[in-house]
Amino acid sequence: MRNILSRGRSLSSWIKSFLPQPVPINGAERLRACCGALFGILLTGLATRLALGPGAAVPLLIAPMGASAILLFAVPSSPLAQPWSIIGGNTLSAAIGVAIAGWVVDPLWGSAIALTLAIAAMLALRCLHPPSGAIALMAVLGGPAVRALGYGFVLMPVALNSVLLLLLALFFNNATGRRYPHALQPEHANLHRTADAPPIDRLGFTPQDLDDVLKQYNQMLDISRDDLEELFMQTERHAFRRRLGEITCADIMSRDVITVEFGTPLDEAWNLLHWHRIKALPVVNRARRVVGIVTLVDFLKHANPDKFGSVNDKLRQLVRPSGETHTDKPDVVGQIMSKGVLTASTDTHIVELVPVLSNGGKHHVPVVDVEGRLAGMLTQSDLIAALYRGQLLDPGVAA
Repeated sequence: MRNILSRGRSLSSWIKSFLPQPVPINGAERLRACCGALFGILLTGLATRLALGPGAAVPLLIAPMGASAILLFAVPSSPLAQPWSIIGGNTLSAAIGVAIAGWVVDPLWGSAIALTLAIAAMLALRCLHPPSGAIALMAVLGGPAVRALGYGFVLMPVALNSVLLLLLALFFNNATGRRYPHALQPEHANLHRTADAPPIDRLGFTPQDLDDVLKQYNQMLDISRDDLEELFMQTERHAFRRRLGEITCADIMSRDVITVEFGTPLDEAWNLLHWHRIKALPVVNRARRVVGIVTLVDFLKHANPDKFGSVNDKLRQLVRPSGETHTDKPDVVGQIMSKGVLTASTDTHIVELVPVLSNGGKHHVPVVDVEGRLAGMLTQSDLIAALYRGQLLDPGVAA
């Protein structure tokens, strides 16, 4: 009886292994993908009709464009859906298919050879695109109409359809909040130009660990290596956040922030840094919105310490008011501040700032409220203290 039950469970598990996992996206994302495919295919067909004119012998749309549309609009982050994949893969496969159709008489052998060579070429040129395999077959099996086009089939309609669909994907994905093309993640570089690994890579897995595992795995994945690494990093942060609890920037930030305005004289800003023993001053406008930040580094950079003379002398010359109406010398904070300041919101979890304040090279992050006004300042020291206290209070660590 036990053997029968065991076999039954094994059979059930085997059958369930054929069922796909649930798609982990919400209804809005599903609707976005469907609308994108509608938008892309419809406009590609209309634009092709406009370009070729009525009564053209060339088909307005080829069937593999439907598969390309699924990749471009439903999974735009896939390596198989990137611009070079669709343009290179489709045109290369079409050219190979046309060539094989002219050399191999038997369409069965021609189809197999064309598909094989198309895959090999796409892998070699890093433009693997699954719908391109169908284009290679279409060039061989498309009948007299496709054969009559010869290598013109590569340009019309393959290249034309591919370029139009790609342009529409570029517009639609970015307009609906999906970055496309999917940019590579920046490398983990040491900002100090030393041989040490960046701070965030000194514990846990490193990029090299991931590269080694992918090499051992030795299979194509429908996700880029950079996205895979980012998912692992986010998983680590999510787990740490769960253990640490909901500690936000509002919980640990300094609220009594010393600020300056664009027109604050340099000598006044320098005295504020010195008096309060701080290293950065947020620059705000009258509505207390952050327009920049001025740090000790900004003062040193504009004091030209690399030139002859002591640093102190150079700094004195920089912060001393010129007394002239028109001068090349900076006189106010706005002339030396750093613009495009990275800010955090009051409800941002502190774990999200770990990469910014470690590998990112930032030492201070202004914190803004829901209306975008300056609410506080968070520094590396604040973060270290919060993580330390959070670990002490974590019952799992205490145990």
